[in-house]
Amino acid sequence: MDEKIEGHCMKCKTKREMKDVEVVEMRPGTKAAKGKCTVCGCGMYKILPKNKAV
Repeated sequence: MDEKIEGHCMKCKTKREMKDVEVVEMRPGTKAAKGKCTVCGCGMYKILPKNKAV
């Protein structure tokens, strides 16, 4: 995924850009972006809106 996605890092407690992003399906019909924080490397998730989930 080439698009830059921001998510909330629970470790840094702030919004950060995600790296190594991949789209995963959490349950049927619900997509999420899974990646890592660019600062601390902690795992991050962001639930995607239905119109952006491809």
